[in-house]
Amino acid sequence: MCINFEIERELLKLGYKKITGVDEVGRGCLCGPVVAAAVIFNINEQLIEGVKDSKLISSRKRERLAEIIYEKAMGVGIGFASNLEIDAENIQIATIKAMKRAINNLPIEPDFILVDGRPIKDMPYPQKGIIKGDRKCFSIAAASIVAKVIRDEVMRIYSELFPGYFLSKNKGYGTREHFYALKELGPTSFHRISFKLKW
Repeated sequence: MCINFEIERELLKLGYKKITGVDEVGRGCLCGPVVAAAVIFNINEQLIEGVKDSKLISSRKRERLAEIIYEKAMGVGIGFASNLEIDAENIQIATIKAMKRAINNLPIEPDFILVDGRPIKDMPYPQKGIIKGDRKCFSIAAASIVAKVIRDEVMRIYSELFPGYFLSKNKGYGTREHFYALKELGPTSFHRISFKLKW
């Protein structure tokens, strides 16, 4: 499915110029952080071909698209919320923190936020939540790609530190081999204990 700047252009007509797409990855994982990305494009420039929901793209293509997004975007911000924050509060609060950090880490200040799912609480900018926004909104889809590439790289690093959990393959999700590793080895310092893992 082709995604374009239709949603962003409607906001452009209202006078907004620094329209930011925000998305996160890693909510449902057993291990590792939630990672969010915020991306601002010049809406008048040409679309980047192939941008869509990161889950529908191969890892190699995601990595290439992420490079192009960094080159073409007016600004990209990344935000993390660690497994310790997830355990101390909850996954919802941690996800909101990661999104806010991504927005705060943008090199320019946005004037409107488009977020995948529900609006972000206590934001100083006007915003709109879009259900399945990564399949409807170009800026959100681009953010989903960047966040996914960053988080996958984090999991590759964790996999080198803890080779028995196959984290570079399962990306921290609850696969059969991941649960088996937890049963045999116990959790690492990067696992989310609050998810009541069974080992």
